[in-house]
Amino acid sequence: MESQKDRVKLDVGGKKFETTATTLASGGRTSFFGAMFNDDWNLHSDGSITELFIDRNPEYFGVLLDLLRTGELYIPRKIDKKHLYREALYYGIEDHLRLAKWGPFDGNRLRLAESIKGPTKAKAEKIRASPNSWCCVVRDNIVSVYNWMLEEQPTITTCDYRRVNDVCWVNSDNITVSSSDKYLASEGIGLFSASTGELKYNFQVKDEDQLKDYTAGALGVGSDYKLFSSCTEITNKKNGIAVWDQITGKQTDFLQYLPYSKATKLQWLQGTNCLMAATCHSESKCSINLFDFRQNTVALSWSDATDQRMYKDAIAIEERNSICIVDSHENLGFMDLRSTTSSIEWRSTTRDNIYNPYPKLAFHEGQLLASLEHTILVYCGPDWVPTSQLQPSHGGLIWDLSIGGDRLFALYWNIDMFDVWETPRP
Repeated sequence: MESQKDRVKLDVGGKKFETTATTLASGGRTSFFGAMFNDDWNLHSDGSITELFIDRNPEYFGVLLDLLRTGELYIPRKIDKKHLYREALYYGIEDHLRLAKWGPFDGNRLRLAESIKGPTKAKAEKIRASPNSWCCVVRDNIVSVYNWMLEEQPTITTCDYRRVNDVCWVNSDNITVSSSDKYLASEGIGLFSASTGELKYNFQVKDEDQLKDYTAGALGVGSDYKLFSSCTEITNKKNGIAVWDQITGKQTDFLQYLPYSKATKLQWLQGTNCLMAATCHSESKCSINLFDFRQNTVALSWSDATDQRMYKDAIAIEERNSICIVDSHENLGFMDLRSTTSSIEWRSTTRDNIYNPYPKLAFHEGQLLASLEHTILVYCGPDWVPTSQLQPSHGGLIWDLSIGGDRLFALYWNIDMFDVWETPRP
């Protein structure tokens, strides 16, 4: 039985509610109700029943209060879901609503939740998921941002309408965009607000303490607020990777790179404090380099000397000490991260009759996902056995994949549309 001291009376938009401090505290310290408690989670009161007026819609509040009471979400038909999500955001309990709506990411249990069509007839180019279930889509010189309710936010537009080369979520609130002018090839790397599209500041490229005219390419983020971008100097085609401090915007390092190996993908490895830089496209040889920031050395350097395969994507799987590579015939290969003279072990059967120019890889907590032809396969276990197969809604080729915030986002080729996959609650 709840004590008199634990009871709380609420007047929401003129409708009376009565609950307990325990129920409100389940919203968490950062929620709307967190300010009602002191550091010991006791109500700020004189011992009498606490009463609070909240000037919000009572119908939506009732649904959210039941969510805090039971951990389960029931939405009556008359309730607008997106309005309910906005109310959850106001009360600071959107995480509770997400957890009640879907469970932790599991590739073998994913279900198609929604398909989002873009505003253009041309194809979109890249999709990136954020840590809090948002995503952004690159369309030529703009970046469209969608919140976790899949509502489009203010568009991010590059300076002088430069073409976007890559995008990267720095955190849940900010996006970094690299772009270049197709005529002048001038570089641009900017940090933007995900919710407003506002440009916060630009990053400049320096080599030997001199400002350089570089094109900016692949982006990545690391620990200690590091930001990385592959760069190519316009005059002498020298390649490198610039490193900045995200907080100050100042460049802290510039890593030299082989002339023929402009990095197309950057990935930070948290446990080993290394940066993987991979080149995977048909115009040049494939190469993979691992930069060790603890020793300031190259821990791994590999390139395809035969140039017989067309490598399309690579992803480091640190918990398995390996790098996975996929080629244009949808073969998966694995390389040992710990070896300085690594070779690729191909574990899938060659399908010479299949040619897919756009296979992509994604990884999340022991599960490897690959877009192969018109499906997405999920691989698990020590031998990467295929355990499930996802059928996209449109039935076309997948252009890009991204996992974030317990969601899978799949972008189509040659059509401005992407699918959103979620894991149902058990």
